[in-house]
Amino acid sequence: MEKKITLSVRDLKKTIGRKEIIKGLTFDLREGEVFGFLGPNGAGKTTTIRMLVGLIKPSSGKIELCGYNIDHHFREAMQNLGCIVENPELYPYLSGYNNLLHFARMLDGVGDERIKEVTELVGLTERIHDKVKTYSLGMRQRLGIAQALLGNPKILILDEPTNGLDPAGIREMREFIRFLAEKEGLSVLVSSHLLSEIQLLCDRVAIMTRGTIITIDTVQHLLENRERMVWRLQPLEKGKEILEKWTAIEVKDDDTIWTEFDAQKTPEWNRRLVNEGVSVLEMNRRMPVLEDLFLELTGGETID
Repeated sequence: MEKKITLSVRDLKKTIGRKEIIKGLTFDLREGEVFGFLGPNGAGKTTTIRMLVGLIKPSSGKIELCGYNIDHHFREAMQNLGCIVENPELYPYLSGYNNLLHFARMLDGVGDERIKEVTELVGLTERIHDKVKTYSLGMRQRLGIAQALLGNPKILILDEPTNGLDPAGIREMREFIRFLAEKEGLSVLVSSHLLSEIQLLCDRVAIMTRGTIITIDTVQHLLENRERMVWRLQPLEKGKEILEKWTAIEVKDDDTIWTEFDAQKTPEWNRRLVNEGVSVLEMNRRMPVLEDLFLELTGGETID
């Protein structure tokens, strides 16, 4: 059964001066999924996120949050949204609790019970009455998410939620975001430059460059049939000539040869190389990673 669409974006465009920054984006977010938003520096991710959360107005196109068009029903649409754009804005001289109380007062019907719920949800119960200036970066990120969840939103947008965290903090944040999607049913859009984390975290990914989305798919489908075998051979040229008789090859700068991985054919290729007098110094099965696909699709542009 198809999951309910919570965020719908259609032909979204943004022009600043004479320059078209965002060039007709179309995508959906579904209930209970984590959606990755990737792109190199200047691709337009932050501009897009700012339009989604109502900080800047699109030049054209349509954004709907839980069925509410933000142009016509802005207040109702935003009631379904929680977000952290860049870094959570917190008052360091106040306690975590008083920070949440301050923001809760801006929302209708949000009281002490909801503050207690989100505090437990993000795992800050024991430290919630300490001043925020004593919090670690990971704790501040979690408090920021607690703030974003106060209004009980259906959609959560997080811009670089693991930025500056150590490996343990990154893992903790990843597990928490998965929990929000799987157990709480939130739709979570995550912008990140950590491709390995996006690969582990997200159900689907949109890859963006120069203001356009070039692909949207599940991580699993994007990486299917991309497993590779890495060969280090001596002499290289002779090995290359032999392998390219049977399969497509790619010679890397480190003098390794990359071919497809085929569990049936690879042992035979190895045997023939040896029989032809080529020394097989190394054979490595390389699992597919999102970084390789990203660089291929964006023409080698680096991510920000």
